[in-house]
Amino acid sequence: MVRSAAAFGIPFDPGPSEAMLADIVSDTPLRCRLTLDVEGRFDMTTAPLGELPAEWRLGIADIRLDADDPWLRHKTTRRALYDSARAALSAGIDELVFLNQRAEVCEGTITNIFVTLAGGQVVTPPLGCGLLPGILRQEMLERGLCGEAVLSLEDLKGAQSIHMGNSLRGLIPAKLV
Repeated sequence: MVRSAAAFGIPFDPGPSEAMLADIVSDTPLRCRLTLDVEGRFDMTTAPLGELPAEWRLGIADIRLDADDPWLRHKTTRRALYDSARAALSAGIDELVFLNQRAEVCEGTITNIFVTLAGGQVVTPPLGCGLLPGILRQEMLERGLCGEAVLSLEDLKGAQSIHMGNSLRGLIPAKLV
């Protein structure tokens, strides 16, 4: 949020958001959505965190992302493409994987993708493919738990394993169907 606020020239003072988060009390796991408006004001909503299947079933999105779209690198409320794809998930599909105009793997509707290649190397697509630099993704890169590589649909089909992940849910085992 700090990086995106700076990129868009939005004032950012973390104090109010820290206070909002500290006030949350719940007996059940919650998902919190914290947003920052153009004036630098925060809003937060919470909702119960639903159960996850043991393994997500992945489909490939029909729509291609434009790897050069700068909006893809910032988590904003400008998510119509992702939200409509998620709302239209087919029965038996838990997440869609987007490819870009060059047929390179990008990301899911709410996740980054992590692929264990046949040789055992864990990789995630580089930002240049057109994707959000997610918190979990960045942490895994910084800790040396994965590297970056341009991936194709064939790489997914031949992968030793696939995980989808975000900072809310962590790594989720997945398979291409």
